[in-house]
Amino acid sequence: MRYWAWFAAKLAVTVAGVGALVAWVSRLFPPENDPLAPLNDGASFLLCDLALLLCFLLFAGALYLNIRDQRYRCRVCLRRLRMPVETGSWSSILQFGRPRMEYICPYGHGTLREDELHISGLSAAEWTANSDDIWAELCAPGKDSDRD
Repeated sequence: MRYWAWFAAKLAVTVAGVGALVAWVSRLFPPENDPLAPLNDGASFLLCDLALLLCFLLFAGALYLNIRDQRYRCRVCLRRLRMPVETGSWSSILQFGRPRMEYICPYGHGTLREDELHISGLSAAEWTANSDDIWAELCAPGKDSDRD
């Protein structure tokens, strides 16, 4: 729940910032009051359109950065995921699988796995939550510990 609340808060700040910028642009270029001669000053109209275009591009870029930043955050503690590790190999695809990147939470909450190459559309990244007891997996007996 915190994960989505943080994303909604980032989006709200982005929308508020761009909304303030659009309000400033609208105050900078007041509407024309002469109904008989619309677009009397064409240069002002063009500058207003360019300023609004820049506001839109700024909003689209900020939205992209918000989504990209949110994707690489831990679902539990909201910290940035770290330690990218490459797994798999194209030359040994039958043995190791397709190449993937794995990112882990520095506090061991989980792992994000995503394909290194997106061939057919966007494949969703997999978030795997780890158990609360991190030492249980590390201290578990191995497969070959029952040697006779």
